[in-house]
Amino acid sequence: MKASSPRTNRTTPKAATALAGQLSPGRVYRREDLAKVTGAVDRNLSELVKSGTLKKVAPGLYYQPKTSRFGNLPPDDHQLVEAFLRDKHFLMLSPSAYNSVGAGTTQLYNTTLVYNHKRHGVFKLGNREFSFKVKPRFPKKLSAEFLFVDLLNNLNELAEDQDEVLRHARSRLPELNSARLGDAIQSYGSVATKKRIESWLNA
Repeated sequence: MKASSPRTNRTTPKAATALAGQLSPGRVYRREDLAKVTGAVDRNLSELVKSGTLKKVAPGLYYQPKTSRFGNLPPDDHQLVEAFLRDKHFLMLSPSAYNSVGAGTTQLYNTTLVYNHKRHGVFKLGNREFSFKVKPRFPKKLSAEFLFVDLLNNLNELAEDQDEVLRHARSRLPELNSARLGDAIQSYGSVATKKRIESWLNA
């Protein structure tokens, strides 16, 4: 932990102030990590939340606000998700990213998908909701080929004209890198997506 000037008020007890001095603005902390540096973690956390030094963003997760000239900044999404999962292996994306594929999707979504190996469901972290989906495999970063395959995987869940999207997707197929697309299909495609793309290629 990196020391910083504690943002506590005069009524904050010394033990909580000492803990605050070991925190860094903009960081997300797990309760279990803070318990290693104080013998009264729950009491100290309660005191720091009351004073505004920390914000509770989810059960067992706390954020020390980082300020700008516009006020407090929200926690970084990746830090939030990493702390929540206790894992660095995940992929975040918005369905709005499918619009970059050129398959006719146009909708904008507020949803943030988190592909991971541990948690499934919708969870509120801070002031945002994340839709966690357990996947056996996902890439380390987004690519046009992965988004193309993932779009087809999730087509039934999107607010799009499905026939129109499929028509555009089929016409877009020859423009994608065939080797990378083949890898994405085999690694990440659902059974239905694999069959659909195979039928397009063999037509």
